[in-house]
Amino acid sequence: MSSVPPDPSTLHPVTGQPRVVLLKPLVTSPLIDVGDYSYYDDPDDATAFETRNVLYHYGPERLVIGKFCALGTGVRFLMNGANHRMDGPSTFPFPIMGGSWAEHFDLITGLAGRGDTVVGNDVWIGYGAMVMPGVRIGHGAIIASGAVVVDDVPDYGIVGGNPAKLIRTRYSEPDIARLLALAWWDWPTDHLTRHLRTVMSGTVDDLEAAAPDR
Repeated sequence: MSSVPPDPSTLHPVTGQPRVVLLKPLVTSPLIDVGDYSYYDDPDDATAFETRNVLYHYGPERLVIGKFCALGTGVRFLMNGANHRMDGPSTFPFPIMGGSWAEHFDLITGLAGRGDTVVGNDVWIGYGAMVMPGVRIGHGAIIASGAVVVDDVPDYGIVGGNPAKLIRTRYSEPDIARLLALAWWDWPTDHLTRHLRTVMSGTVDDLEAAAPDR
């Protein structure tokens, strides 16, 4: 059996499946940071992730996605550029239409935002989910298909619905603390490769026993 792990710089990691792309070798925007092995799956055009799935991203806020994240078809991240003024009678962004209205562009620049959108490590985001600006999704979380995530998601939380609500956590609070301390996603790749079955199907005790010496 081969002990050679897959190459994280390969754009299409699954042989014969161009619908699956690793995001780190794909993205070019300096405003998007993706960790190793995080992937997006889309039968139409997975390579268009930056333009089809990250919307209204004009900066300076960043989209940060950790390692080993699985993003289902149609997952979308709405960034702070989608914001409109809400402190006056109209929310319509008149200045972007041009003409003499453009003289009032100061009315839509510098709108308050929620900062970076951050997705932790080992996060699974289901089909068609939408993540709103400035949300922080914790390590090991699961976002149900079709969820609209408007608030932060705790580590190892499972959320669903519109707006998304916490359904349950995957582990008890003490076990979540142990998992975060183990941070298996930061293990050396060769060590992770040797203990892959434990990471995928073992208990927290098993994971602790398999952890590399620090």
